[in-house]
Amino acid sequence: MAEIKPIRGWRYNPSLSQHISSLTAPLFDVVSDKQREQLYNNELNSIHLSVPKGSLLPLKSAANTLKNWKNQGVLLQDRVPGVYVYYQHFTLPGSNKAYCRKGFVINIRVYDWPEKVILRHESTMPFSVHDRLEILNEMEMNVSPTHGLYTDTTREIESYLDQSMKHPIYDTENYQGVRDVMSIIHDVKVINRIQTIINEKQIILADGHHRYAGALQYMKDNREKNPTHSGQEPYNYHMMYLTNTESDDLRILPTHRLISNLEAFSKEELLNRLKEDFDISPISNSADTYDIIQGKKWTFGLLIEDESYRISLKNDRVNDIPWKFPNKIKELDLTIMHYYIFEKILGIKGKDQTKSRNITFERNFTECLKRVLTQSAQFALITKDISIEQVKETCYSGYTMPQKSTYFYPKAISGFVFSSINKNEFSSPFDTCFQ
Repeated sequence: MAEIKPIRGWRYNPSLSQHISSLTAPLFDVVSDKQREQLYNNELNSIHLSVPKGSLLPLKSAANTLKNWKNQGVLLQDRVPGVYVYYQHFTLPGSNKAYCRKGFVINIRVYDWPEKVILRHESTMPFSVHDRLEILNEMEMNVSPTHGLYTDTTREIESYLDQSMKHPIYDTENYQGVRDVMSIIHDVKVINRIQTIINEKQIILADGHHRYAGALQYMKDNREKNPTHSGQEPYNYHMMYLTNTESDDLRILPTHRLISNLEAFSKEELLNRLKEDFDISPISNSADTYDIIQGKKWTFGLLIEDESYRISLKNDRVNDIPWKFPNKIKELDLTIMHYYIFEKILGIKGKDQTKSRNITFERNFTECLKRVLTQSAQFALITKDISIEQVKETCYSGYTMPQKSTYFYPKAISGFVFSSINKNEFSSPFDTCFQ
């Protein structure tokens, strides 16, 4: 089903990549303002391509930066296409257990959603999709990989990745405290075997829904402008990092909700409205909120002013949701939250929630608590982890979860490898080996 190709990647000049940690950057949707400003101080950091600076024509500036970096030899294109093996070694807060998420970066054909080759599990926000589309229009370069999931219980691909990892090209620690390691596979037989395995798979989009949606729109726009469209043009492909759903080291963390700038907002009115559908219990120590809600179905934490509550949907209310979803989707915690709290109580209709500026997202519980206590948010809703099984069920159902339902940890980084979709840079004399 899913067609993949090796990448003839653009990478930092070896003379610079000795200090690769100073050249990488967080993805555009997780980089903080403070991180961004620090990274901008390095004129060669990849942030200048992925999140260009400035309020006036920043994308034009990024395109010029990319052109200059190519001309000056800051970035060099690999002579031979390859599969870029990418391992992330990490631990989770409160645990000493070591994890290693194993994957590889390739070009994948861009498929429209109805083709059911690339499966999405959450909705996108239009303004973010537009930003990613504009980067492709101006730069003709994938500056960071999206994250896709394939399912293979044999784990055959990992054996090839492990062999490649005996000879890494990069080994560094990123802003998350995660050790990032990259190597390259050039062996034609191995690459062909990886292509064959993936060709039988559907791919679940784990992270990068906005970037992929931007790539999809970019492909559609260029196809309409090209009367001789063949399907082999560079605009038909997109850079993706693929990992196996069957790995024990695939971790999904929750993403909490912050609510701000509601007009005529009242804590008392919110609590009274919640009592119609939820059982509410005060939590004496707000710092314990996240731990207290664990393992409890349809239960959330509510941080408001200097108070904290556990709110649990009454058992007879789940069947009252009018949204036309299968029961498995209706019964997801986040569906409960987005219907009963955002639509029913706050009046933000489901179709409008992806573009609502009142709802923002935060992974860090402590940051949520801080934002509420400092009144930069009116209240926060604390959520629980989502399992990979729930993600699969949602994808295979053809429906989506609410936006920002998952946080696959750790995030990939930008700066190790870039993939050009410029027609003069996409192909190589070796392409016939990978048909």
